[in-house]
Amino acid sequence: MDVFVIGGTGLLGTGIVRRLVAAGHDVTSLQRGETDDDLPSGVERVAGDRGDSSALRGAIRDANPEVVVDMACFDADTARDAVEICRSVVDRYVFCSTIDVYHRPPPKNPVTESSPRTPPVSDYAAGKIAAEDVFFDAHDPGEFEVVVIRPWNTYGEGGTLVHTLGTDSSYIDRIREGNPVIVHGDGTSLWGPCHRDDVARAFVGAVERPGVGGRAYNVTSEETMTWNQYHERVAAALDAPEPDLVHVPTEVLREVAPDRTRMLRDHFRYSTVFDNGRAKADLGFRYTVGFEEGVSRVVSWLDAHDAVEPWDADPLSDDLAAAWRESTDAFVAGFESSE
Repeated sequence: MDVFVIGGTGLLGTGIVRRLVAAGHDVTSLQRGETDDDLPSGVERVAGDRGDSSALRGAIRDANPEVVVDMACFDADTARDAVEICRSVVDRYVFCSTIDVYHRPPPKNPVTESSPRTPPVSDYAAGKIAAEDVFFDAHDPGEFEVVVIRPWNTYGEGGTLVHTLGTDSSYIDRIREGNPVIVHGDGTSLWGPCHRDDVARAFVGAVERPGVGGRAYNVTSEETMTWNQYHERVAAALDAPEPDLVHVPTEVLREVAPDRTRMLRDHFRYSTVFDNGRAKADLGFRYTVGFEEGVSRVVSWLDAHDAVEPWDADPLSDDLAAAWRESTDAFVAGFESSE
């Protein structure tokens, strides 16, 4: 089929384009030209900003695709523009949403596609929820089919690894050197990264498979782990020493480092497990890249591109670790001296 990808040069978008090409589809990628992409030969690249409605309309008209895969829609207005432009042109619209649309903490685990979406956990989540609603309202079986994919923490070559204080790659060197790593709470909340190659497989299924329109699909990890296990497995994948984990309450981290803990506020502190059964049954989703293998691949890519920052590029981690350990020791000593 002719497939038009909006945002095909991002971390996940690149993986989707590669899998589509490997499956024999003709792919056009709309991109702003700001990213050095590594897309397969034969992909038609079209320069343009999806926020420019006239540019998007012209690109869609020229490409005349059967399917659009949208990786770059974040609000209802953008979704309405896309529907107006594409409704009479394409047969299917695949929208990349997010598991952020689910309210957290969830009323129960595992989280299914029918779990509550309100109240939203962030402005980003609210925008994705509103966009989903626009696309679902526009779904017209046999005419303009809409498929919504909800990934979780997607990682892969070209990106890095998340941790309590963000996404900076100095975390990797910190793990390698056995230096302190800040972990929120007691490290037992749950997390589940999924390699972009596996997530991309579900998108190809959403493009190809009949009878999947009008539905949302969770596409997340099948290896849910605690944050303590996450760091331990990163260390194991890198043949690093046992990680030096410093556990600091989430509320304290939010108070002293608000700019570094937005992902913690909206994501990391919650324990969630997602049910991927629908995507496995309908889209052919499979979890094939084990976490340690994925970590090795990501870090090998970063090493090859000289993109791992040194551990001391993040002095906040050392300052937090030292201050928390000192205050904790003083707290314990105060009680011991009073006995």
